[in-house]
Amino acid sequence: MQQLLASEAGGGPPAFLVEVVALMLAAAVIGYLSTRLRIVPIVGFLLAGVAIGPHALGLVRSQQAVDVAAEVGVILLLFTIGIEFSLGRLAAMWRLIVIGGGLQVLLTVGVAVGALALFGVSWQVGVFTGFLVSLSSTAIVLRLLASRGETQSATGRTALAYLIFQDLAIVVMVLVVPMLGDGGGSALNIATALGTAVAVVALVLVVARWVMPRLLETVARACSPEVFLLAVIAICFGTAYLTSLAGVSVSLGAFLAGMVVSESRHSEHALGEILPLQILFSATFFVSVGMLLDLGFLATNLPLVLAAVLGVVLVKGLATAVSAVVLRVRPAVVVALSLLIVQVGEFSFVLERVGREAGLTPAGLGEDGTQAFIAATVLLMVATPWLGSGGRRLGMAVERHVGPDPARLAPAEVPDAASGPQGHVVISGYGAATRALAAELAAAGVPLVVVTLNPDGAAEAEADGHRVLRGDSTRRHILDQAGVAAARVVVIPEDEPEDARRIASVVRTLSPEARIVVRFDTATDLAELVTAGIDTVVRNDRAGHTALGRTVLDALPGAADRFVAAEARRPGRTRVDVDRIVMFRPDPETACPHTSMIQPVLPSATGCEDCLRAGTSWVHLRTCLTCGHVGCCDSSPERHASRHQQDRDHPIMASAEPGEEWAYCYLDETLLPPAAIRG
Repeated sequence: MQQLLASEAGGGPPAFLVEVVALMLAAAVIGYLSTRLRIVPIVGFLLAGVAIGPHALGLVRSQQAVDVAAEVGVILLLFTIGIEFSLGRLAAMWRLIVIGGGLQVLLTVGVAVGALALFGVSWQVGVFTGFLVSLSSTAIVLRLLASRGETQSATGRTALAYLIFQDLAIVVMVLVVPMLGDGGGSALNIATALGTAVAVVALVLVVARWVMPRLLETVARACSPEVFLLAVIAICFGTAYLTSLAGVSVSLGAFLAGMVVSESRHSEHALGEILPLQILFSATFFVSVGMLLDLGFLATNLPLVLAAVLGVVLVKGLATAVSAVVLRVRPAVVVALSLLIVQVGEFSFVLERVGREAGLTPAGLGEDGTQAFIAATVLLMVATPWLGSGGRRLGMAVERHVGPDPARLAPAEVPDAASGPQGHVVISGYGAATRALAAELAAAGVPLVVVTLNPDGAAEAEADGHRVLRGDSTRRHILDQAGVAAARVVVIPEDEPEDARRIASVVRTLSPEARIVVRFDTATDLAELVTAGIDTVVRNDRAGHTALGRTVLDALPGAADRFVAAEARRPGRTRVDVDRIVMFRPDPETACPHTSMIQPVLPSATGCEDCLRAGTSWVHLRTCLTCGHVGCCDSSPERHASRHQQDRDHPIMASAEPGEEWAYCYLDETLLPPAAIRG
């Protein structure tokens, strides 16, 4: 801070700012180009690191600052992944973690020792090299699975189990490596470290079950996004720090912190708040890995690097495949998993430094071995998206060739995450108006999702039997979880037009087709909302509450009819009441003698002419088929379509709503089908 203030006082930018700008600019530009070329963004970030690193353009030379940001990125990435997994899911994976992950690490180390022994390399160096190769990149694999929506797939769950075991194994590896070299700890030290790690994990699980849900509920009641975000950040980094004190990797600590939060009803809210930060810092991590690649060494030692890449793929791929076969995993999953986690992980860099201090180098090749290891690791990380896709396709081809084996019912094989609702209504908030709307939708059999930050409103909606998602409606992740992309209508009853516009803009990015219904207070609000691309606006008063329900029901095929049927069955409902509800419903069998007054006209305005002049609201629009005048329907407060009919004696008005082709004759009180209008 003092450096920053001093630089501002001196009139020049701080030294680190130039490097930060270069890093972010390169990541943004190359990430954009990767997206345009349909290349996974992770690859773009890695290439950005190669370009700006000290071995290429040299735009970023201070590795320390980048490493700090990268470490934050890893913590946030694993934290968000942890939120998506509950303790129940993790407990169901214990066999995959212990047996599958354990076999994968042991077999990788064993194969590495045997292969290097053929070249006269000592078993100590072989074990060290096997340790390095056995670890996969948790950050890259989980980010890739999440981007493809495969976290809950059979391959995704198996990969996660293997990665969890690898993170646990790091604790032992860090203690064993010095013993392989010039000196190190004892078996007692290893046992003590393992016992401490197990105790910390157990404590975290206890906190997740009995403490965290109450804590987050208390914080959420403040209804402050800033306070909630700070609390979630504190939980994430605090847990990672405490677990690191016990010798557990910070990545596993962050994952456990996410699982702690996942036990709360506010887990999706937490994920929505922290996701933007996670995207920023995890990109920095991938850039930092790319900066490690020395292009000069790669050019002069290409055969050595390619041999290292091939050796890693063969050794690790074979070990992973055998471990998966032991678990009786489906052939498609065996092949896909073997190529998905074949890369070397980021924590292998940490382990390599520990080995260097103990006099150990990869494959016993000294500095050349270290540089070849770094180059091979970066190249495999870059190739991971293609290896993952190729493994998935190859696995499916293998399974088609060998045929399904019912006996090989893999514990990892679970269906993908259940698809969300389709054709439903998303309601932002749960107040008086939306409570009545939700009741009408429920009566009509329309599925709905309530999104709210208010704990009391959420509890009330749940008590009313509605599906509730706790979170901020302006967050893309929250609306995505609510299924906005598949929703027919999104209702935004916000009091502030600015909030409504922000929510509507996010909705439009997820679903250009969903109909957005918003309430408003003043004519100024109305104009702002209309220009924001919102489909329907309803006045925020008692009449608007009624119009809100009619507007939403009319936008859902068949919902209005189901609502009428439900209303007719309600105790105390009379026939007159039901007739009033269905009075304006289409009757395609009825003829009208006034169709001769229909003329070829164009609408005179995009909204109700009189309402626009007066600054008032409307519910639905009607177009006069004699002169083209546009007025509001009888559900609107001013009923300008009826007034126009009375003043001008033009009886037939057509619906101006999208997708509706019927018209209504006010003189005969008859609804005309499209054929009658066109005829």
